[in-house]
Amino acid sequence: MPIAETYHLALLGLLIVVVTLVTQMLVAAVSKAKQPGAVPGKMDSALSHASFVFRANRTFANSVDNTPALLGAALLAIVAGAGANWVGIWVWVYALARITHMALYYGIATERNPSPRTHFFFLGLIATIALLIQAGLALASTGS
Repeated sequence: MPIAETYHLALLGLLIVVVTLVTQMLVAAVSKAKQPGAVPGKMDSALSHASFVFRANRTFANSVDNTPALLGAALLAIVAGAGANWVGIWVWVYALARITHMALYYGIATERNPSPRTHFFFLGLIATIALLIQAGLALASTGS
């Protein structure tokens, strides 16, 4: 059975993860470009969580920091032949956690730590770790 068919749920989730990342990039770029005197590639150091421009850029930067690990773990799990249903579930957990994290970051201007978005960051981290474990177990079972 082709990988695209076996891992359809996971691949759809990965599509959503990448679309979310591109959306965050566009929101960050457009919101910053609309600022008076905006300089490409330079964030105003006076901005903080009260600014949507700051939050949009931090949301994108946070996803850039976290998404490569998820993509690597998911692709490794798929290539190793880990259980397709669980790979799909964990990818979707990550995708939904990142979307919720994004919505909370866009909507809540807080300097408080932990903020409500922290819970969804950790949920995404758990999904990534679960995929790494699945990949490792699948690789271990094929090596014996």
